[in-house]
Amino acid sequence: MVVSILLHSYSLPLISIKTIRFNNVFGVCVFLFVLAYLGLRPIDGVFIDMTTYARQFRRIQNEGLSFESLNDPLYAVFLYLCTLFISVKTFFLICAFLYVVPLYIVCKKWFKEYSFYGFVILITTFTFWAYGINGIRNGIATSLFVFALSRESLRSKIIFFILSIGFHKSMMLPLIGYLLTTNLNIKIKYFFYLWLASIPLSLVGGGLWEQLFASLGFDDERLGYLTDEIVEGRFASTGFRWDFLIFSALPVLFGYFYVYKKKFVDNMYLIILNTYLFANAFWILVIRANFSNRFAYLSWFIMGLVIIYPLLKQRMVYQQHKKIGIILLGYFSFTFLMNVILT
Repeated sequence: MVVSILLHSYSLPLISIKTIRFNNVFGVCVFLFVLAYLGLRPIDGVFIDMTTYARQFRRIQNEGLSFESLNDPLYAVFLYLCTLFISVKTFFLICAFLYVVPLYIVCKKWFKEYSFYGFVILITTFTFWAYGINGIRNGIATSLFVFALSRESLRSKIIFFILSIGFHKSMMLPLIGYLLTTNLNIKIKYFFYLWLASIPLSLVGGGLWEQLFASLGFDDERLGYLTDEIVEGRFASTGFRWDFLIFSALPVLFGYFYVYKKKFVDNMYLIILNTYLFANAFWILVIRANFSNRFAYLSWFIMGLVIIYPLLKQRMVYQQHKKIGIILLGYFSFTFLMNVILT
């Protein structure tokens, strides 16, 4: 699919009616495929925490809602209601729906005839698959957060922000970044400074930052990732992760290019970029923590938007359609490397 987009970008201009028709048809097909592929997967241990969700679902069906299920209250209520009316397989289909559909709607709203490209970069993000089949409630929470960003009315924004946090309290971190941008009107250059400063601060501070944030009570049950001894695993941290820091720096470079070199002015993009910079800076500070991808994902879920948003809103660079095709191929190549080749 990504290669076909690249070939298409080399054969037709971005504003061509054929390009728009291609995007509309392919966009619907890919959306339905991803929704079905995620939602109809078998309940199997290969999907890691999926079996844990299934056991929790069946336990609530048999025993009712328990106190430990209320760590994320709105998710607990959602889960309980599902156990009353549907099967566990249908539950996972609804979870996939809540994960994928908000992203598709947001792309249609923001990018209109070019929404396909926006949707593709979101579903080809390195962590998209993992948080659709493993960190399920966190994935739903991030999609609800993006959906909240796209709402026009303040009431609607508040409702979906509350839903996002209710599904996973860790979403408080990107929400703080959003509030700093919209309520305090902090200039974007200070978010860039914060991100840059987090690197030497993390190198010098070592485990100090993990202990500090743990003492503040950030995200209750997940505090163990900050303070526990290192556990070996696919993403267990064994030191300062320069590889993932470089990966996280790419959207920062794109954002700097758009804002300062191309003078791109768009209030929503500034909100997305500032939220990314703030949340990613936090991850850099605690980069040595166990399974720090759980903190990195609090910024990575909007990484694709940081990279492609301006290119789908106005003319930015020479041969822009080709650049979009190259970016999508390069972006997916990293995902393919990490999730297929190295795995």
